[in-house]
Amino acid sequence: MKHLKIILLSIILMQGLKIKAQDFVLKGVVIEKGSNVRIALASITNIRSKTGATSNDIGIFQLNARIGDTLFIQKRNLNEQKIVVKTNDDLVVYLIRGSTMLDEVTVKGQTKKQEMESIKRDLRRNGSFYGGKPPLILLNPFGGNPITFFYELFGKTPTRARNFNRYYKKELSLIEVDKFFNKSLVSNNTSLTGKDLDKFLLDYYPTRSMTLNWSNYDAVKYIKESAKKYTDTLKHTN
Repeated sequence: MKHLKIILLSIILMQGLKIKAQDFVLKGVVIEKGSNVRIALASITNIRSKTGATSNDIGIFQLNARIGDTLFIQKRNLNEQKIVVKTNDDLVVYLIRGSTMLDEVTVKGQTKKQEMESIKRDLRRNGSFYGGKPPLILLNPFGGNPITFFYELFGKTPTRARNFNRYYKKELSLIEVDKFFNKSLVSNNTSLTGKDLDKFLLDYYPTRSMTLNWSNYDAVKYIKESAKKYTDTLKHTN
């Protein structure tokens, strides 16, 4: 049994290293073409991996990708678009407002977090009880359940659950960061506008660990100090 555990862990580790060598975290922003308004809650799907992300309230998104992947971007009342990932540079996606698109008949008044919780419940109902990460105790032939263990590792639904849980944790982090760093707050505390504002929001978006113990005072302080560094950089490049 000990040797079996070691072999299984080695296989999982090698698979993880293989994926890590090929994948990278793609960071981007979704903007409405013509108005330069950032698009919140746009849906970005990696067609190859079937994983996705949603742009936050300042249009920023992050998701795992590989060179050559095709992303499908859509937002209600805007024309959907497919984009091929050619580099690991930050991606700017421009969506055009559709002139003949109809409003949805029914719009559910759920928050983003509620929607994600609903998806988690659906995955559990469909057979993923451990989110694709089964405990090793299931391998115990006395009281365990090896079949469930291997299903959770390699089954289709648990794999979806594993991918979604990674996305879920990332999105929750972005929601918390958005409380302290958003377009409205930056606009009210800097003189940045237009493309300069868009680039600043993308380049200086803080990590969750940075904002963990922030108050509103800390957020404004970070925004003002970062904006000064950014404008100084613009002066040197002009």
